[in-house]
Formats: sequence, C-alpha cells, structure tokens
Amino acid sequence: MKTVNLAKLLPTDIPPGERVLWFGRPDPTSLWRKAYRADWVMIWFAALTAWSFLSALADEGAASAALAALRSLAFGGTSLALLGFLAWLGARNSLYVVTERRLVIKSGVALPIFINLPFQHIVAADVRLNADGTGDVSARLAKDQHVPYIALWPSARPFRFADPEPTLRCVPQAKAVAETLGRALSAAAGQEPTPAKRPAAGVGTGEINLPALA
Repeated sequence: MKTVNLAKLLPTDIPPGERVLWFGRPDPTSLWRKAYRADWVMIWFAALTAWSFLSALADEGAASAALAALRSLAFGGTSLALLGFLAWLGARNSLYVVTERRLVIKSGVALPIFINLPFQHIVAADVRLNADGTGDVSARLAKDQHVPYIALWPSARPFRFADPEPTLRCVPQAKAVAETLGRALSAAAGQEPTPAKRPAAGVGTGEINLPALA
C-alpha cells in the first residue's frame, strides 16, 4: 500500500494520539463495476449493438450493419472509459480511516468533505463481500443521526435513501476490515466482539450488532 500521511489528511477534530487501526481506499476496478454499474452498462451496450446490427442487416445489408455495430461499440467503449476515469478519481480522492474511537470517511472529487462518525453514533456494522475479495462495510447509525445520501455518495450503501448508511465501498480485504471495525466497536462498547457469520461462498453478507453507546 502506498504510504499516506494521515496527519495531513485526517480532520482536525480527531484527538492527537488516537490510534489508527486501519485505513484504505476503494479498489478502482471494483468501484467502477459496483458503484458506477459498469457491468450493467456493458450489458446494455452489448444488447444495443446486437439490435443495431440485426436491424441494419435486415434493412440495409451487411456493410451498413457492421458500421452500425461499430458506432454502437465505439459509443459504449467511450462511456465505459468515462465511467472508469470517474471511478479512478473517486477512489483516488476517497480515504477511509478506522481509529479506536471513530470512523472517518473522506469523499468527493471537486469538493472533498470529511464525515467524522464517533462510535457512539454507530449501532451496527454490516459487510457485503464480492467474489474478488473486495466488499462494502456499512455503518448503521443511531436513530438521531443522519448524513445526507448525496453527501456520502459513492461512500453510501446502495439504495438506502431514507436512512443512509456510510459505507466503505469496494475496499480490498473487506472481511478483515469489517472484523477490525467490529472489534473496535465492541471494545468501545466494553463488550466482547461478536463477528459476523460468513457464508461459505465468496459472495455474501454479514452483520455485527451492538447496542448504542452511552
């Protein structure tokens, strides 16, 4: 992992000497596929290319059909490249930090913001694993806590608009990250950690439940 000067990146309201347990960034490729839905874009343009080719083949012949398919492929490739660039920027400008007392999310490209979540505002942590070893680690907030979805994105649990959940999106070794966060939350609550059950398959979800801290 590339060395990061956390002292310059962390918000000023983190007490000096607070121990950092883990920090990292999203994996750009996984972010491209999961947050920017590149897989669905590929499927869409594959279907559009096939439809353009067959439609032109029936009406205008093979040469026109090939040209129509090439135009569709070029447009699709350009769209995927643009999404890839945005995902790379998003990953490069994101920073996730777990300390012994809080979770910090830095997000945003044009206007970076810090979201500082002391553990007393977090009641549960959820993890969703992908087949490539990356995954999403979400923090479920107490009822009186709310962070706007648009301020979090892409560091938000997908489709949780009413009660947004800050999420470490597409982080490498997500299982280990979730366990680190779970142990930190349990230690802050004065409890023994209760790690989430993991399914045998490479893709799945787990949960670590904790009572609200005083």
